[in-house]
Amino acid sequence: MRGARQPRSAAGLRRWFRRGPWEMAATLLIGLGVFMLMQPFSLWLFSNAFPVILAGTFGFVIVSHFPED
Repeated sequence: MRGARQPRSAAGLRRWFRRGPWEMAATLLIGLGVFMLMQPFSLWLFSNAFPVILAGTFGFVIVSHFPED
């Protein structure tokens, strides 16, 4: 049924849960974790790199199920 309108709450959720921006955020989180892993300055950053990479990876897996539009 083309042109059918969705209820306001569904349209609002659909706008918030689009794949593009969330995929970019998850990718940036993975990149931040890799940077943290490779930097030689801070042991704290190095120590927390794996959880950041893991969170980004889990986020990317979840976001890959969001609608594209």
